[in-house]
Amino acid sequence: MSRRHRKPKASPRGGQGNVSGQVRLKQAKDINMNPVRESELIETRRHFFSRTSTGIGSAALASLVNPGLFADSPAVATNSPGGIPGLPHFAAKAKRVIYLFMSGAPSQLDMWDYKPKMNEWFDKDLPDSVRNGQRITTMTSGQKRFPIAPSIFKFGQHGSNGTRVSELLPYTAKMIDDLAVIKTVHTEAINHDPAITYIQTGSQLPGRPSTGAWFSYGLGSMNENLPAFIVLHSTVNGGFGGQALYSRLWGSGFLSTRHQGVSLRATGDPVLYLSNPDGMSASMRRRMLDELGRLNAERFSAVGDPEIQSRIAQYEMAYRMQTSVPELTDVSDESKETLEMYGPDVSKPGTFAANCLLARRMAERGVRFTQVFIRQWDQHGNLPNDIRRQCGIIDQPCYALVQDLKQRGMLDDTLVIWGGEFGRTIYCQGGLTKTNYGRDHHPRCYTKWMAGAGIKGGTDYGKTDDFSYNITENPVHIHDLNATVLQQLGVDHKRLTYRHQGRDFRLTDVHGKVVTDILS
Repeated sequence: MSRRHRKPKASPRGGQGNVSGQVRLKQAKDINMNPVRESELIETRRHFFSRTSTGIGSAALASLVNPGLFADSPAVATNSPGGIPGLPHFAAKAKRVIYLFMSGAPSQLDMWDYKPKMNEWFDKDLPDSVRNGQRITTMTSGQKRFPIAPSIFKFGQHGSNGTRVSELLPYTAKMIDDLAVIKTVHTEAINHDPAITYIQTGSQLPGRPSTGAWFSYGLGSMNENLPAFIVLHSTVNGGFGGQALYSRLWGSGFLSTRHQGVSLRATGDPVLYLSNPDGMSASMRRRMLDELGRLNAERFSAVGDPEIQSRIAQYEMAYRMQTSVPELTDVSDESKETLEMYGPDVSKPGTFAANCLLARRMAERGVRFTQVFIRQWDQHGNLPNDIRRQCGIIDQPCYALVQDLKQRGMLDDTLVIWGGEFGRTIYCQGGLTKTNYGRDHHPRCYTKWMAGAGIKGGTDYGKTDDFSYNITENPVHIHDLNATVLQQLGVDHKRLTYRHQGRDFRLTDVHGKVVTDILS
């Protein structure tokens, strides 16, 4: 038998021939069928930048230090430096977003989802037909009973549509005609870290870009002197407490680090090491950054690492922030009437009221995405007392922020979002009395509200069953919520993608549909 017609030898693993070799041959054929892909593989980034020498590096440095240098180019001639050419995809209703995030999961049952029939069910067991085998957390899975805990708070009707709002939120009730209240938001995550990671990044697993990072990447910045994405952390009784918030929640994931959120501090320098140390003048800092930028540009020309560009951009941003941030955080120019509208805590740096005022000032200065966190909503026990405290902290500032934006003509193009990572159960966790109870995590339905930027005010959207346990009408998945936010920013959520490890990623993963019913 000739060599040409010999049968392939059996592989040591029992297969026929060299399987890996066959796979490589098929891959090679696939590449040959795609000349573009072949070219990409042959010309690596290092080859490309080494051939172009210092020209690319010098251009990169110049564009980062002075973005206006390339304004004659149609792809760069934009009011939002740093964004993707071609975005927004269509006319945007929102220029900016302020996200008021209630970390820990506020109880929809005690604030928004009015369930009067539950008063007749006090201390009766949750019917199996309602739960229907749905999973619960380990914190209550060992309970012998799941007794119904009706809300002890009264609900009144407000606004032109008579929307029910709890007595815990008297200020918010006054502006109900400005809000779209969505009562059927749902998620798959049942514990805090995966749930907050999910709604912040579109995935329960860490490592994806956060919402604000996606906005910065796609739409760029509206102010070259401030970051496109800023994060504020609010104190409760002088501290933070509650569930831990990790920096990856405002991180850039696999996007350039220039898109990650900048977290401002409540005391001292708003950003660590922003001020020049003793002996360092502004002109000396400028000379140092210029020399450092040239060194980084040379290195970028040699190796083509995009993170070097990010580093240059961040150094330059930090330099500009030495002037812009102190001006931003100095509220001495605010009127007495404005300060009084936000409430007595507005004069205390780091409080939710003070951060809401800062969020409005950031919106005025073109910050694309501002996220205000406040913790301690995780009320497994002693819920009535704790939720009174929390609502007392956030109610007036939320109202003031929306009204302040409205008075300044900014609510028309500023999207305000309020809510947490999931909801709370109708059944009690721990001991139940007529005046005290706790609630466990509930991902099946919970409430968020949105206002401004083309949102239909006075909307009471979605319905849940009598137990606020299952959705009966108009479900809104968190992917749908993020798709709707992007829609208002003029972005088709299916087209804002980033290729990483051979796959096109997006904030809404492979899901999401715009909730058009809440749009005006």
